[in-house]
Amino acid sequence: MSPPAVQPGLARRLGTGDAVVVGLGAMLGAGVFVAFAPAAAAAGSGLLVGLGIAAVVAFCNAVASAQLASSYPSSGGTYLFGREVLGPWWGFLAGWGFVVGKTASCAAMAMTFAAYAVPAGGWWARGLAALVVVAFTVLNLRGITRTATAARVLLVATLLVLVGFLALAATGDAGPVPPLEATGGVWGVLQSAGLLFFAFAGYARIATLAEEVRRPEQLGRAILVALGTAVVLYLLVGLALLHLLGADLPGSPTPVAAATEALGADWAVPVVRVGAAAAALGALLALLAGVGRTTLAMARERDLPGPLASVDPHHQVPDTAQVVIGVAVVVLVLAVDLRGAIGFSSFGVLVYYAVANLSALRQPADQRRWPRGLQVLGLVGCVVMAAALPLGSVLAGLAVFAVGVVGRLVATSR
Repeated sequence: MSPPAVQPGLARRLGTGDAVVVGLGAMLGAGVFVAFAPAAAAAGSGLLVGLGIAAVVAFCNAVASAQLASSYPSSGGTYLFGREVLGPWWGFLAGWGFVVGKTASCAAMAMTFAAYAVPAGGWWARGLAALVVVAFTVLNLRGITRTATAARVLLVATLLVLVGFLALAATGDAGPVPPLEATGGVWGVLQSAGLLFFAFAGYARIATLAEEVRRPEQLGRAILVALGTAVVLYLLVGLALLHLLGADLPGSPTPVAAATEALGADWAVPVVRVGAAAAALGALLALLAGVGRTTLAMARERDLPGPLASVDPHHQVPDTAQVVIGVAVVVLVLAVDLRGAIGFSSFGVLVYYAVANLSALRQPADQRRWPRGLQVLGLVGCVVMAAALPLGSVLAGLAVFAVGVVGRLVATSR
C-alpha cells in the first residue's frame, strides 16, 4: 500500500475565547432545551442527582482531555490521544465512537431546532431539520473563522433568552403543580446521568480544535471555563423546570417553552422558541465541524477511507469529510426520533471519553497536570453510565461498534 499523500495542515486562526464560545455553544443547545425531559422520565425526582453525577464525570473527562491536548496539539481529539498513548486500536475505538455518537448528536440538534421552530411537528419539521443540516454543512465548508463568528452570535442569543427565562421563573408563579415522583431507583438516576451527559459532551469540540488555535496549551482553560458555565446554567434551568412543570416535565418535548407557558407569560413563548432554535443551531454548527475534523484525522491514519483526508486548499477545512457527515446526518434526521438519537449519541461519546481517561491515566509523569484518581473516576463513570442507558441504545451502540471493528479488521488485513 502506498503511503497517504501529504495534506495541508489546518490554519491556526482561533484564540482561547473563540474555543470557549465554540464549546459552550455546542453544550447549551443540547442540555438546556432537550435533555431534561428524557432524563426526568428515567430518574423522576432524582433528576438533579443525575445531573450532579453527569457533571462530576464531565469534569473528570474535561481535565483528562485538557491534559492530553496540551501534549498532543493536533486535530483529532481522543482519537489522536488514544493512538499516541495506548495504540492504534484504542484510538480507532475512540474515533469511531466520536464519529457515530456525534453524528447522532447532529441529528438530535437539527430535530431540536425543528421541534421549537415547528411546534406541529411531522414531516414539515423533519424537512426543515434536513435543510438546516445542508445549509450548515456549506457554512462549515467556508472556513473555521466564519464558523466561530456565527457560533458567537448564536451563543449570545441563547444566553439572553436563558437569562430572561430564569428571571421570569424567579419572579413569576405557575401555581400548584403535581410534583415529580421518585422513579427508577439508583439505576434510573444513573440512566438520567447518561442521558444528561449528552448535554455536557460539547466540550469535546474544544479538544478537536487543537490544530486550529494559536495557543493550544490554553485549551485546558477553555474547556474548564465552558464546562463550568454550562454546569451553573443547567442547574438553574433544571431547578426552574422541576418547580414549574413537576410531573409534566418528562412528557414535554419543548420543556423551556412549556414552563414559560405555565408562568402565563404568553408574550415570551415565541422569544423562548426563537432562543431555543438559535441554541440548537449553534450546537449543530459546532458539532458538524468537530465530527468532520475527527473524520479527517482518522482518514489520515487510514482508519477510514483515504479520500476523507482531503483538505480544501483555499478554506483549509476537511471538505470531503464534511460533505459525507452532512449526508449521514440528513439520513438520520429523516429516519430516527429525537430520544433515540440522544441515547445512541451518549453511548458513543461515553466510549470516547472512557478511552480519553485511560489515555490520560497512562501518560508519563512529565506530561501530567491532574491526579490519576480523577482519570480512574472518569473511566469508571463512563463505563457505568454507558451500561445504564436504555437497552435499545446500548444494543444499537454495540452493534455499530462491532461493524466498525470488523471493517477495520478487513481493511488492515489487505
